Amino acid sequence: MNSDVSIAGDPLDLLHLLPPVPRHPVTVAEFAGLARAIAADRARWAPLVRYDAATRWYARLQTGPGYEVWLLSWLPGQTSGLHDHGRSSGVLTVLDGTLHERALTARGETRRALSPGRQRAFGPGYVHEVANESLEGAVSLHVYFPGLTEMTPYDRSACTPGALAGQESGARSHAQA
Repeated sequence: MNSDVSIAGDPLDLLHLLPPVPRHPVTVAEFAGLARAIAADRARWAPLVRYDAATRWYARLQTGPGYEVWLLSWLPGQTSGLHDHGRSSGVLTVLDGTLHERALTARGETRRALSPGRQRAFGPGYVHEVANESLEGAVSLHVYFPGLTEMTPYDRSACTPGALAGQESGARSHAQA
């Protein structure tokens, strides 16, 4: 005589009955791809966008294992201020409008305009400032991995590439001690 176990298999061994675990991004390229996929789905993010004259508006759009996605809006003249993202890496994608980035490293300063579809990937400790220098609003998408837990602000007038070189060498010597 056949039993349920002989027909369906061990009921405690459910793995074959469960849906596959969804694959989550783990590389910078995969996180950039996630940002591009969200950017392409305008119906998902556009209705959520708000503009605030007092401060940049932002909302967490998605979270996953070890990452989070933020939607930000920028009115003309709004800026992030010079900052880093602590231990998090990230991908910044411009969705609407134009943003300007100023990045500082020990090697110098870089400025670039970011138009819709442009992306910037960065690692932990990357110091930059993002601003809307145009006359129209802008929207950006930010993916942080691991999720953002800290942002270190920097004094714009005191923060020069030379000062960053001292901070970076201090971090290396501290890590070696």
